[in-house]
Amino acid sequence: MVDKNNRLDPKKCIVFFDFDNTIATCDVFDNMLLLFSKDDRWVELEKRWKSGRIGSKTCLEGQLRGMDLSNKTLDAYLPKIKLDPYFKQVYKFLQAKKIKAFVLSDNYDYIINRVLKINRINKLKVYANKLRFSKGEVITEYPFKDKDCQICAHCKTKNLLEKAPKNSTIIYVGDGESDACPAKYAQVVFAKDHLLRHLKESKLDYMAFNNLKDVLIYLKRKLI
Repeated sequence: MVDKNNRLDPKKCIVFFDFDNTIATCDVFDNMLLLFSKDDRWVELEKRWKSGRIGSKTCLEGQLRGMDLSNKTLDAYLPKIKLDPYFKQVYKFLQAKKIKAFVLSDNYDYIINRVLKINRINKLKVYANKLRFSKGEVITEYPFKDKDCQICAHCKTKNLLEKAPKNSTIIYVGDGESDACPAKYAQVVFAKDHLLRHLKESKLDYMAFNNLKDVLIYLKRKLI
């Protein structure tokens, strides 16, 4: 963990953001369950996932199959998603300092990239599960799944370690279960909700945040 009294060298910093409940103000996929599910079978899948009986890939796939979803209905829904009101300021600040930033998500790239594009954020690299539509069918792929781990559909840790050069100062911002593993490799962690509880229980260092204003204040204060 970086000494909280030290300044940060922007040349060494790299920032990773979760998407749902971090960049976005809601869990986009959870909202889709409420809007598009044909029945309530998704609830049992959610319970099984939260209890650890199934991984997120099995849960996501089962819940997607239970949705009445097309590219038209999804495209009509996504403009309603709101971003954290400070995200654009954070991202512009990072760009001005020439600090690389990435999104690591256990959601789907189609959803995230479209929401970012709607909000005129066009250069932020997203690593997530893949979703596309073909002849009315929803097609998914999981290129970042760790075959030896059944917890997450997307191994965020693998992408984090591949993207961060040696001796980087890794800043991680997240809230969910899929953030617990990659956050262990960061020198600075901003956490809320599930991730915050996990880090507290594990007695690991973190900074709690309510919204990305907390991250922006920290970056402006700490970066040389």
